[in-house]
Amino acid sequence: MFQRPLFLLLLSCFFSLFTSPEALAQKPAKAPGGDVYVDKKGVLRWQKGGQEVALFGVNYTAPFAYSYRAIQKVGGNHEQAIRQDVYHLARLGVDAFRVHVWDVEITDTVGNLQENEHLRLLDFLVNELKQRGIKIILTPIAYWNNGYPEPDTGTGFSSIFSKGEAYLNPRAIAAQERYLTQFLNHRNPYTKALNREDPDILAFEVCNEPRYHKPEEQVTSFANRMAAAIRATGCRKPVFYNVSENPDVYQAILNAKVDGLTFQWYPQGLVANHALRGNFLPYVDQYPIPYRQDPRFTSKARMVYEFESADIIQPIMYPFMARSFRTAGFQWATQFAYDPLAIAYANTEYQTHYLNLAYTPAKAISLLIAGKVFRTVKRGQQFPRYPQDSVFSDFRVSYRQQLSEMNTPEEFYYTANTRTAPKQLAKLQHLAGVGSSPVVTYGGTGAYFLDKLAPGVWRLEVMPDAVPIRDPFERASLSKPVTQILWNEQLMALALPDLGQAFTLKALDEGNSYESHATYGRATVRPGVYLVAAAGKSTAAFTPRTAFNHGELREFAAPKGFVFLEDAQQQVRHMPPVQATAGQPLHLSATLSGVASGDSVLLVAQHYYGRTRTLPTTSPAYATYEATVPADLLYPGQLRYWLVLKHSAQTLTFPGGYSGQPRDWDYAHAEHWEVPVVAPGTPLPLFVASRDQESIEARSIVDNAWTDYVTTPSGALALRLVQGPLRPGQTAQTGPAASLRAYFGDKLAARAFDMAGFQTVVVRARSSQPGARLKVTLTTRDAVSYSAPLPLGTELQDVRLPLSAFRPDALLLLPRPYPGFNALQYQPASTPAFKLADSEVLQVIWEAATATDQPLTVDVESVSLQ
Repeated sequence: MFQRPLFLLLLSCFFSLFTSPEALAQKPAKAPGGDVYVDKKGVLRWQKGGQEVALFGVNYTAPFAYSYRAIQKVGGNHEQAIRQDVYHLARLGVDAFRVHVWDVEITDTVGNLQENEHLRLLDFLVNELKQRGIKIILTPIAYWNNGYPEPDTGTGFSSIFSKGEAYLNPRAIAAQERYLTQFLNHRNPYTKALNREDPDILAFEVCNEPRYHKPEEQVTSFANRMAAAIRATGCRKPVFYNVSENPDVYQAILNAKVDGLTFQWYPQGLVANHALRGNFLPYVDQYPIPYRQDPRFTSKARMVYEFESADIIQPIMYPFMARSFRTAGFQWATQFAYDPLAIAYANTEYQTHYLNLAYTPAKAISLLIAGKVFRTVKRGQQFPRYPQDSVFSDFRVSYRQQLSEMNTPEEFYYTANTRTAPKQLAKLQHLAGVGSSPVVTYGGTGAYFLDKLAPGVWRLEVMPDAVPIRDPFERASLSKPVTQILWNEQLMALALPDLGQAFTLKALDEGNSYESHATYGRATVRPGVYLVAAAGKSTAAFTPRTAFNHGELREFAAPKGFVFLEDAQQQVRHMPPVQATAGQPLHLSATLSGVASGDSVLLVAQHYYGRTRTLPTTSPAYATYEATVPADLLYPGQLRYWLVLKHSAQTLTFPGGYSGQPRDWDYAHAEHWEVPVVAPGTPLPLFVASRDQESIEARSIVDNAWTDYVTTPSGALALRLVQGPLRPGQTAQTGPAASLRAYFGDKLAARAFDMAGFQTVVVRARSSQPGARLKVTLTTRDAVSYSAPLPLGTELQDVRLPLSAFRPDALLLLPRPYPGFNALQYQPASTPAFKLADSEVLQVIWEAATATDQPLTVDVESVSLQ
């Protein structure tokens, strides 16, 4: 795109006042310019003023596919769902929205646009976004059907043409041209604007993740035809095209006549089927683009259409990703995908992703902070490598504290308890957080927001408590909640100088009549929106309908969940330690929701066929209960235990939630937790193939490798890493071929008393290939790795590796980052002396072998510390 001289721009605007959109469409050359353009250096700029664009937000799919159907299944109203979610996006500071439109649901087989409910809801969503000031980029063609994770039902052209056919089949090409023409000329009944003329729809990405192969000329030709179809409508907005999905033919897209290029980032892959644990910040330390110096690349704008820290619930990834995007020159980045409020309780839309303000509050606040990073960091700004840049500008990211933080004189945001004081408390205007800080002490687990309206008058928004009750990344079902919402009364203390110690809270949201008066700066709050005012301060100027943040003060959206506990369903989440050390007290912690004031929670501990003790618990945070089993009960053997909740006249025992308690003569339920009690010096298993399949990451890295499980001659289960023969067209690759990754930080913590006694890593394994090149790597909480070579024979045996043999090494970034041009390894700037106590991740890495006619294998039965 080019920037027109100022007088032409003014002339165009003048004539636009007297000319209908239809008339303008007949003369594309004189059509009013869009809100943005791409300059000759590939920088996306605002037409008005010429400033650089920097927009950050999400994908959101409620009008289409599974989201649409699931909202129906739970009895939701789609328009209400969209309103609530868009309000939350605005509350999180989102100013960018992108979605690949499910063309299969709004077209026929020849590409004619269908006026149906899916298209109407997209129009409705666009209008809601516009009202919140959120800018839009649409990808009209999705290239897949609508079923996932259910059977397909779409009937448009993408239901009969595959991705591989779409750019080669003349009928498919014609259908796409016809559809693009009609989609851009579609008039939104809510905004009254054509899609190609809506000033808040900034650009169009032609298609979502196409699938191409050589020759490249066909790819370039197709991209040019699609871009031409868009421009033939009279659209003068930038046209973007995906370049990262097909790295073998990236030059074809660099040669295409498009204004911008689109990329995605899934830095630790997708669909682990469990929450990934460990320090993944090195995975997002940079986004290196291999052709970043190519003039064909530098002349085009850059957009990240999708990104996510998949299978990770930690609230620290987004700010680092946003910073890396800016260093790489991106001006637009949209997470995939924000979960609709109506179905986020089960995380069924895309189980590998999980983001929602109500259900993942800390991660949502980290998105808010990431947006601030994206708009603050300059395009192309460089930073030292992790961990030196854990503090940058007004931001701080800490893996050990699970904390992302932004602190400026006017704004203060945090994702977990923090001791950081605001830079200038007297100037503070906006605060949002989870947990407590020097400004807010809060006993709940939901997010909250404070916005200053006037001296001594603030708007307080409090979300209900969110309690994780299952791993959200396991196999999903609408019948299986993974997060529980509870509407509790919680104590909140505010230390804002202009409020004083005796402020008042008065509800603003509809249906909420709650009022509270603070004593010594503390008050009880419920979920909702409140006007908080200093004693004697008039609030007559503020009503529920007063304008606020593109809406009104009264706005509030939250899942109803369980109201004030009287209907609460108690849920428990606990993972027993792998081992306990004999003769040492054992600390146990569990999440137990639905516990009301006056209830008591006890731990019943029993040495199998031995003594039984009933022990008190403490609750250091809402829904968290802790107890310590005394040393005299921890002699070698097995410890069994239960949690007992005494609720009014009812007694419930977990696991199971059964009536009664284990010491009752007629308690007949077999469920219990158990932990082996071992003598000091007993080996500590870091990985056992027969037990850990669902909690580890075993992945191939090269194209001809894969993983499996087999049994050994003794009948034990072993993880098998395989390198197969090269297929026709494949070339031999060097470097790591396959790897096992296992998090063991929790196991090590349970044997903390024995730490000094561990001296050796013992690997029970074998290889079908004499001389196979393997190594064992131990990685610390600070992402520093140490490795030792692993010599294997063809017979299953124990290989002993002294801890003294481990030397500093690069960290293998597994699961594999995507796109594949991202770094495979991370080398820290400094490597302190190895400390076992800081270690938390094990990797067994197999280097690529010389290709043979038969598969080569490595079997790993177990890895332990001795």
